[in-house]
Amino acid sequence: MSDRRDHWEHVYSAKAETDVSWFQDVPTPSLDLLAIVGVAKGDPIIDIGGGASRLVDGLLAAGFFDVSVLDLSARALAVARDRLGEAGGDVNWITADVIGWEPRTAYAVWHDRAAFHFLTAEREQQAYVGVMKQALKIGGHAIIGTFAPDGPEKCSGLPVARHDAESLSRTFGAGFVLIDSRTHDHVTPWGSTQRFQFSTFRRDAL
Repeated sequence: MSDRRDHWEHVYSAKAETDVSWFQDVPTPSLDLLAIVGVAKGDPIIDIGGGASRLVDGLLAAGFFDVSVLDLSARALAVARDRLGEAGGDVNWITADVIGWEPRTAYAVWHDRAAFHFLTAEREQQAYVGVMKQALKIGGHAIIGTFAPDGPEKCSGLPVARHDAESLSRTFGAGFVLIDSRTHDHVTPWGSTQRFQFSTFRRDAL
């Protein structure tokens, strides 16, 4: 865990938030999927690996008010918190490694764009699923964005596990029902294209 944390602390110390490949000025794919699942403004939402992402800005602007952001990197969270200013005081900022985290809230939405695909070992993936099961209430939704099978093999110098809806369904197990799957071509700040896939699941059973 400490190696992963050190890596991301270094990334956010060395680069501005707009100078990383995953930067999105407006996280349209994620906001579109939140609209599809029909989450209410007061429902608790958590962004896993959210870091300096601007999803939290979009959620607050849309009127959501029970928002949490979890990331390994305290520096990344500080970037988002400082950017939001006074509005950031209403966000629950969590500095933790998700696979060792103990949730204390039952969330309506578990959102993860580009965190899960850094877990390349099966034991890490299963630990992640175990935490997600604890955190996501029955009837809640998990929105998972990863590199697609034809996406990049590495990100930020680290290997990734590329996925499609079928591989995620196998990993998450019978308690998660796939309700939507789509690809997205993300354009990096320097103009290259990365193929992502987004799969949305409903939590149906313990």
